[in-house]
Amino acid sequence: MTTSVVAGRRAVLEAVRAGSARDVLVGRGARSTPGLRDVLDACREAGVPVREVDRAELDRLGSEHRGVVALAGAPDPIGERELATWPFGDDDLLVVLDGITDPQNLGAAARSAEAAGARMLVTRIRRAADVSPAAIRASAGALLHLPYARVANIARALERLKDAGFTVVGLDERAERTVFEEEPPEGRVAVVLGSEGEGLGRLTRDACDLLVRLPMRGRVGSLNASASLAAALYAFVLRTRSMEG
Repeated sequence: MTTSVVAGRRAVLEAVRAGSARDVLVGRGARSTPGLRDVLDACREAGVPVREVDRAELDRLGSEHRGVVALAGAPDPIGERELATWPFGDDDLLVVLDGITDPQNLGAAARSAEAAGARMLVTRIRRAADVSPAAIRASAGALLHLPYARVANIARALERLKDAGFTVVGLDERAERTVFEEEPPEGRVAVVLGSEGEGLGRLTRDACDLLVRLPMRGRVGSLNASASLAAALYAFVLRTRSMEG
């Protein structure tokens, strides 16, 4: 368990709700808003101490704090071996990020994954963004709710997931079939999203059970990574699961 700085009212609120916030710092003179009141109410209910501090102290912890910072215990990521033996449920959904390097994109992708009910987020160790304060804030605190694994080799990790009964679905703009033309798989599903510029790596692409793309009907050639993930999760994976849960 490592200590992480969580900045911003929404992210701090989720840190408190997730049970990871150890201490909440509020800037002196911070304007009382519904967002701040929600944070303070959640702290009272959870028994999390709140301290009023000078704004300069918050500035030292993070530039985009909006008057509120939490010191949170962020769970350490699991590795490839733990991923292979994790007690997944029969219909669990995983999101795998193959080389997302921007913390903002990592956070946005985690937010989409958590909202869609993903059980875990899997990322690369090298040439990929880690769970940082910026990523946590961009995720609106979703990264504090979502277990995540960091692996050295995405393709090898996908093979381990397939051995555990997962169907691996790659999002690839070069795929022959769209999310509307392919039948969503049942049971355990891992959705793989490639890097911002290059998409899926060759070995990762080869490790997928099936590839799908989003139909682009406008003039824009593609969506950003997190938007593509959200669209695929809701239009494809959850299409036959919408009445469950």
